[in-house]
Amino acid sequence: MQNNDPQAPEQGRETADQADDLAALQARIVELEASNAELRESVLRERADLENQRRRLQRDLEQARRFANEKLLNDLLPVYDSLERGLAVEGGDVAAIREGISLTLKALLKVAEANGMAQVDPVGQPLDPERHHAVSMVAAPDKAPGTVVSVLQKGYVLNDRLLRPALVAVAQD
Repeated sequence: MQNNDPQAPEQGRETADQADDLAALQARIVELEASNAELRESVLRERADLENQRRRLQRDLEQARRFANEKLLNDLLPVYDSLERGLAVEGGDVAAIREGISLTLKALLKVAEANGMAQVDPVGQPLDPERHHAVSMVAAPDKAPGTVVSVLQKGYVLNDRLLRPALVAVAQD
């Protein structure tokens, strides 16, 4: 039996075109799913790398905190040794002991300076409330009012940041 319908070849072409389109879409879906899986794997890998880097940074930061004072403490060990030797001396000359203490103090100050600490010595300078704490006023006719006359307790700065203000006596009006 022969199909004499004039639309039959047209329908066959449409069905073939639809099948081709469907096959192309299915191939595109497979391609996109593969690309999606690849991107998902890449994102997971990046997340894992980021987490590992965060852990490594946290560990390094903790190590830095734990050993931040290592250099300073190593520098202080000779001062500590000098103080121990001084305490071990039995009897002895007071002048020699004073000289030993003086040398130990100089070594301590040298270590402090090497680590950024400096003394605040405001004698003769105007009172600076940012760096000095006036605890008394004294008569000093040869000094301008508000001038630091004497230091009762030294002040210290660490790399220009005040650690402790100097306790001072100031010339009164």
